[in-house]
Amino acid sequence: MSPRHVPASVTELSRVGLLSSLPGETLARLAERMTREEVPGGSTIVEEGTEGDRFYVLLSGLASVTQVSRGARSMLRPGETFGEVALAMGVPRTATITTMLPSVVASCDRETFDELLRPLFADDE
Repeated sequence: MSPRHVPASVTELSRVGLLSSLPGETLARLAERMTREEVPGGSTIVEEGTEGDRFYVLLSGLASVTQVSRGARSMLRPGETFGEVALAMGVPRTATITTMLPSVVASCDRETFDELLRPLFADDE
């Protein structure tokens, strides 16, 4: 049984280093628009080379980051984000993210990313 839309909470998102600098109002709007999803261990969340359409926050669990050309790269722990490179740079996914344990992720679509999060990834000139 899958709920239609279970938003992420402001409390959860405020614990994410990258997002903690957002103003409270922006964080609340982001939380409303982010969908929470339980993901079984061993599930691929994003696949290298595919088009990026969502930005993710790992709320609980553990995930591996791998690249075809380089193999295992790193581990993602709760509070870490992924999926921003494809959205911010307009390129295909640069890595595959696979859960190692049952995990919970929150994600938002490209429109929400562009509106609320893109400034966090802008290059300071």
